[in-house]
Amino acid sequence: MTHILLRDRDRERAQSRAGGKGSKTKDDGLTPEQRRERDAKALQEKAAKKAAQAAAGGNNAGGGSKTKK
Repeated sequence: MTHILLRDRDRERAQSRAGGKGSKTKDDGLTPEQRRERDAKALQEKAAKKAAQAAAGGNNAGGGSKTKK
């Protein structure tokens, strides 16, 4: 019984320390469709930037083979 009370008390303390951090979703005022369009545009820009870096020869994004000495 005491263990359950301690667990509840610890849970309350953790929530008070966290403050308002419990919400993972941000209220940005966008509809799900608008959010999808925004995210798709950001991904396209990121892919274009990465392609430009690869074309310039500065592709140091990892994934290549590394040799140990």
